[in-house]
Amino acid sequence: MCGIVGLLIKNEILRPQIGKLMLPMLIGMTERGPDSAGLAIFGSAAKDNERKISLYTFDPEFIWKKLSDDFLDHLGSDVHLQQVANHAVMTTTLDVNLVKIWLKEHYPSVHILSVGQLMEVYKDVGTPAQVAQRYGFEGMSGTHLIAHTRMATESAVTPEGAHPFTAGEDWGLVHNGSFSNPNSIRRMLAHKGINCVTDNDTEAACRFLEWRMREGDDLEAALHAGFEELDGFFTLLMGTKDQLALVRDPFACKPAVVAEHDDYVAIASEYRSLAHLPDVKNANIYEPKPEELYIWKV
Repeated sequence: MCGIVGLLIKNEILRPQIGKLMLPMLIGMTERGPDSAGLAIFGSAAKDNERKISLYTFDPEFIWKKLSDDFLDHLGSDVHLQQVANHAVMTTTLDVNLVKIWLKEHYPSVHILSVGQLMEVYKDVGTPAQVAQRYGFEGMSGTHLIAHTRMATESAVTPEGAHPFTAGEDWGLVHNGSFSNPNSIRRMLAHKGINCVTDNDTEAACRFLEWRMREGDDLEAALHAGFEELDGFFTLLMGTKDQLALVRDPFACKPAVVAEHDDYVAIASEYRSLAHLPDVKNANIYEPKPEELYIWKV
């Protein structure tokens, strides 16, 4: 059992408050998953020739300034590094694959969580309230986000194993449920040169869907392929650079509630996480249908 949360702000005046509006939603899901929590937020955009790379390390004494200095010395390029606790967001003009190779060689203890022009990812072990305080969720600004609180059932409780999972650029996923065939999905993807870095079943699903889209599927086609290949019960909430998307398995075993308002679209596993939202009494509140894709654009 896990809790998922999504929030897309239509009213530009409310976008600086997205973190404040989201936080009670996420904390309201604590009983559904106290092991770890995280979010992917779509905020200020990097320049066209830049990419944001979300990073974390287990080492509480890690010196991010040294990484920044070594980056300049070795690669001849300045890098902007914004640190929050044991996470940092690196903004660079260099090719992302070059940066990945360099980090793996020189800083193997630093892990990449996401890549994109808009998306930043923060996730860690702890209750939603603890993780939110550690990384300043309440003060975040942006257009839309996805968030998750986890009750681990099939893999280790680690920052890497927490949600959201990401693949490609500006694409992330949170999941409530379980898949019964992640190992076969991992093996199939490995033959295509796509490797998972955790034993979490959600990562296998995330990389499968991103692979389908990279091969030419739109999101809807990728999800229909997922219905054929991904065996299990699930509610999936996805964020891209300009939209949120929600889908439930054919049996709708895992809960989800949507509140559509003139100012926002909010999604959660339970209504209690929506009840505090401004003027929610005038929102259109409903339970999404099984095997139907819901998409909301910024």
